[in-house]
Amino acid sequence: MNKCTNGRVPKFAWVAAVVLLSALLSSSAISDEPLRIGMVGLDTSHAPAFTKLLNATDAKGALARMRVVAAFPGGSDDIESSHTRVAGFTQDLRELGVEMFDSVEAMLPNVDAVLLESVDGRKHLEQVLPVLKARKRVFIDKPLAGNLSDAIAIDLLSKKYDSPWFSSSSLRFSPSIAQYRESGASKVLGASAWSPCSLEPSHTDLFWYGIHGVETLYTAMGTGCQQVTRIHTEGTDLTVGVWDNGRVGVHRGIREGKSGYGLVVFGDKAIDVGGKYEGYAPLVDRIADFFLGGEAPVSTDETLELLTFMQAADDSKAAGGVPVKLADTWKTALAAAQQKVAKLDP
Repeated sequence: MNKCTNGRVPKFAWVAAVVLLSALLSSSAISDEPLRIGMVGLDTSHAPAFTKLLNATDAKGALARMRVVAAFPGGSDDIESSHTRVAGFTQDLRELGVEMFDSVEAMLPNVDAVLLESVDGRKHLEQVLPVLKARKRVFIDKPLAGNLSDAIAIDLLSKKYDSPWFSSSSLRFSPSIAQYRESGASKVLGASAWSPCSLEPSHTDLFWYGIHGVETLYTAMGTGCQQVTRIHTEGTDLTVGVWDNGRVGVHRGIREGKSGYGLVVFGDKAIDVGGKYEGYAPLVDRIADFFLGGEAPVSTDETLELLTFMQAADDSKAAGGVPVKLADTWKTALAAAQQKVAKLDP
């Protein structure tokens, strides 16, 4: 061991101390800066709603450590609920101090993480690719994609660039629904969920809006569905899933009469009725934690399985309502996804 002479600290030690102190001060200064959030797609009410939560002057916890600062408006000319709303929501965000950019690529150097909000799931694969290449964390709003093969392609590209993402309906984190995943008080033997289920011809049927109810069902049931059977009428869709342990989960999609959200859980100790929508804040809290480096609150495996459930429901409808195995639907979609990735990002 080297010893100081005459009680003096060697010059190199002073230099090292100064360098370390400067680094610590610099790190502290950087950590005090809010995380810069970019938004892609201003054609949904989620855009101003999420921005108001994140940019609120009285925001607490993780939300207080970030701010939406930039956006690419986007929009889809062939979806009425997109092109008729994008201008209004763009103006809303301008008034909240958000800077607009002409493309995702132009926006990315100015942000640290991204909210992909485009209401058109068909846009997501193309829009998320530059985000994944830039290795910026991204939340992809529902639906993750317009069909299952696009959704799988997003995950394949995420793995290629080691860039994390997650996607979720806000219903999953409503306390009256999340409790069935988080409490563990009762073993879930089966569940029945319902939700509005408007259809959009450009998307796999349940992806467009029925996803809210399917995500509610999966929050209670967890993964492991093996096959689905779908009954389709003009006003109703009923999709029945059989899980690997014999449990049965049902989603009812509503297009006629009284609509709303709900959930019945059949447990080993009780039968519970609940599952109401409780706002965006619980989801935005989870997004903020994820953007700060936390784990994705929904696994990619679960998200891709529930999308496979919905794609298999479309396959069942096309086949006249016969049972369809999720493994068969997945195999077909995976092959298509691999071709899309090879073409989009060779």
